[in-house]
Amino acid sequence: MSGTAGKVAVTFDDDGLDRAAHLRGDDQAMARLAAAADSRTVALWRGRVLLCGDETPELVRLPMDHALLRHASRPPVFLGTAGAGARFAHDLSDWDGPRDPDEAGLFDTRATTHKELGAGRYFADLRSVMAALPPLDAGLAASAKAILGWHAAHGFCARCGQATEVAMAGWQRQCPACGARHFPRTDPVVIMLVTRANRVLLGRSPGWPDGMVSLLAGFVEPGETLETAVRREVWEETRVRIGAVGYLTSQPWPFPSSLMIGCWAKALSDDITIDPVEIEDAFWLTREELLDAFSGARSDIVPARPGSVAHHLLRNWLAGGGQ
Repeated sequence: MSGTAGKVAVTFDDDGLDRAAHLRGDDQAMARLAAAADSRTVALWRGRVLLCGDETPELVRLPMDHALLRHASRPPVFLGTAGAGARFAHDLSDWDGPRDPDEAGLFDTRATTHKELGAGRYFADLRSVMAALPPLDAGLAASAKAILGWHAAHGFCARCGQATEVAMAGWQRQCPACGARHFPRTDPVVIMLVTRANRVLLGRSPGWPDGMVSLLAGFVEPGETLETAVRREVWEETRVRIGAVGYLTSQPWPFPSSLMIGCWAKALSDDITIDPVEIEDAFWLTREELLDAFSGARSDIVPARPGSVAHHLLRNWLAGGGQ
């Protein structure tokens, strides 16, 4: 894809890890690392990450012999090495200790505490804190959430239906019945900065908070190029035709397992006819109107949440980038 406008720094763009894939099949090396005094692990409970701090949240890295880890029902996943030691991820989802939070959808801002966590520690939805976390913490949390989420959803063989076993330090699942090997999946999603002269195309999905808008996005289908996916998704959702398309940046999005591929796209038409099955609304906004929304001068429009690639692409466009 041509016409790049420079990489935009986005949340989750760097976990600071050497993934050390060559060690994953070495059981002895894994045992040594798991027992090392400088190794640490990230803990998740039902998809929520263990954090500390209120105004400035940080990701908790537990020692490998921490008492809390006895609640893990599966072996940890080896994430890689970072500076002083190895980094792992433990899934504590089977632990009934904390209060199980009610379903809160995409905008869960609550903290779940328990005496076993220790003072000042809590489980929280990663989306609610991602923009406030230090970059290395955010990237490490995203890697842990994505791989543990894959294990939680892929416990059975897609070929024969038998229960699979964890292998390669958590980066494969193998079927003891038919021998099939299964690997973590990542779903590519195009998210489009669609512009026409001084305007950008925005939309909103059902169930979002009042006024919240974002860029159009959609999954890449088998056999598609990214350019084709951009043009198809915009046409399906709004009936706006797209000409030139280019790449801007990407963002791992572990909710549960996507890679957001940020693109710019030039619209060839103005009229909008939404598909109500896909989106609730779509409209054009001028650069000046969007700037008012970001500055808080407009209360009827709330731009995409900080930390998301849509937020970064829109800010970049306001600053004169992103085509």
